[in-house]
Amino acid sequence: MARERPPLEEMTLRQLRKVAAELEISRYSRMRKSQLLADIQTILSAQGTASTTDSSNSETQEIVEASKFNLGSEETEENLEALAAIDKSIGDLPTGYGESRIVLLPRDPQWAYVYWDVPNAHKEELRKQGGQQLALRLYDATDVNLDYQTPNNLQEYNSDELAREWYLPIPISDRDYVAELGYRCADGRWLVLTRSKVVHVPPVFPSEWVEDNFITVPWDQTLIGQTFFTLVPPAKKAAPAPEETTTTADTSYDEIFNIAREAEIQRISGSLYGSMQHESGIGMAPESISSYIFPSGAGLFAGAAGALSASGINYSGIGMESSYSFFSSEAPIRPRQFWLVADAELIVYGATEPDASVTIGGRPIKLNADGTFRFHTSFQDGIQDYPIFAVAADGEQNRAIHMKFERQTLERRTNTKEEAIPEWIS
Repeated sequence: MARERPPLEEMTLRQLRKVAAELEISRYSRMRKSQLLADIQTILSAQGTASTTDSSNSETQEIVEASKFNLGSEETEENLEALAAIDKSIGDLPTGYGESRIVLLPRDPQWAYVYWDVPNAHKEELRKQGGQQLALRLYDATDVNLDYQTPNNLQEYNSDELAREWYLPIPISDRDYVAELGYRCADGRWLVLTRSKVVHVPPVFPSEWVEDNFITVPWDQTLIGQTFFTLVPPAKKAAPAPEETTTTADTSYDEIFNIAREAEIQRISGSLYGSMQHESGIGMAPESISSYIFPSGAGLFAGAAGALSASGINYSGIGMESSYSFFSSEAPIRPRQFWLVADAELIVYGATEPDASVTIGGRPIKLNADGTFRFHTSFQDGIQDYPIFAVAADGEQNRAIHMKFERQTLERRTNTKEEAIPEWIS
């Protein structure tokens, strides 16, 4: 049974466009619903006829056929009208959330991304306390607590008041860093706005630390919130206690034998050298004599000994058997341990009036009674930035010096004495 078409005022935009297509209205797809409805009513009133009704099956089939060529423009316009009505009750997004906050995100081992949100009221409060220049600081917080300890390294960058984000170069990878935003004062004080959490920057190269640990976890074991094994880096491991060595009869015999053999070797070498110094008629070249003194000429001993005996030289006290065994035997293989520790420290020193205020990198420095000061810090790879600022006691005069230091470690093959391992060297 044929279904009557609803009134034009109750039709959707899709249905009105379908009617406009039947009436051959040009450019109906670009019209709004109100304009399209007015044009259809005008044409229908002019024709004096009502729009014919279509059967439900034919209407459904036409809608399906038309949907094949629908690129989404009709739905987009409908959605825009619906969203426009919804957006009327939604206000604009706030520029801030009224809380001072800064986040440090490592992008790669060389760079980190920092963004922050600080209310203007908080900035104005610190400006009233003497803050002049907004700055962003990057602290090296490896194995230190910044609440009561000095950072290993400090990098400072002047920032614009309207800035909300920044990219910071990382001095050294595989370290812990903290970002801090604040104001630098004319008298050298540092006023903190906000500080980020400690973030570890990954290393540039793959780690040489290999430690395989195999554990067995039951199938029915709950893994949420469970810790089955904790890896400890080699640098934070405690040095192993020295093992107690038990001396056996065989070990004692070997040690005594080696001591006796070394003593015999030294006695033979000394006797041979002494006999050459006191015998005046040997008639040997200097290079032949030196070959007896140094191990490099050990292979010449047999031939030279025959020549000496043929010349009638007295060999009392120098047994041929023992001397031959000395030059023909090889040195025993022994384990050896070797280690090296080397690093650099940066020392900044100077002097000013004893009652002045001095800051290095924004941190106050205590002066000695004569006005001298000395600042020690770790000198790691990268650029170390140290602005030094001094203000007179009355605040009327100030002096400054800005120094940068750069270090490059081209090779590092070091280890501590506790980390030294035996190496078998022949």
